[in-house]
Amino acid sequence: MDSAHQPGTGPTERMARLEEMRHAERVRGRRNRVLTVGAVVVAAGLVVGGVALVESQSGDKAVAASAAKTSDAKSGVKTSGAKDPGHFVMGADGVKTWKGTLGRTHTTKPVAYPMEPPVGGDHHPVWQNCNGDVYTKPVADVHAVHSLEHGAVWVTYSSKASKADVDALAAKVSKTPYTLMSPVEDQKDPLMLSAWAHQRTVKSASDPSVDAFFARFVQGPQTPEPGAVCTGGMSR
Repeated sequence: MDSAHQPGTGPTERMARLEEMRHAERVRGRRNRVLTVGAVVVAAGLVVGGVALVESQSGDKAVAASAAKTSDAKSGVKTSGAKDPGHFVMGADGVKTWKGTLGRTHTTKPVAYPMEPPVGGDHHPVWQNCNGDVYTKPVADVHAVHSLEHGAVWVTYSSKASKADVDALAAKVSKTPYTLMSPVEDQKDPLMLSAWAHQRTVKSASDPSVDAFFARFVQGPQTPEPGAVCTGGMSR
């Protein structure tokens, strides 16, 4: 006896059902491809955005470093750009004041100063004699800085200074306790005056700023060790 025919189980129904399944599979395939492409586009956008952000940050750092170097060049400060060790601030009277920490540790090792001539910082335990001493040859920065710590004014000159100005300043220094004078070829200007944390350029030996600087800074209020001697140290 033949079995009874069940609705929906004939060849026609099976073919229709199979076609529905194939259609559904094609729809899912298209949807998956769309999702995959979308994910790739989003990922690519994130990569491009990340690269752009890194490049932007790198560019900002480069601009900042360039600006720092430009500022340092204008102020006469020597720095690698890695970290600002301090900087000069120009006063209305032409005297520059160092804004930054100036170490005072005694050391026998070489010291790299961020300015030339230096106006402070770690230095040698022995000072340069500064009792009106005039040196015709360069003295070591580490000894001269110690003299500044004692309240001395350091007069420096380069080969661009006139002989008349050098001779006139030497005569003034030789009569003034707590001063010293020496050549510094690498300095920015021909004639410069330095005290602890302070410095200025003068146009000539007759510049009124010379007397004003001496009056203000020879054993002045900037002196870290007021009353410390200027004799018994390095004499050459």
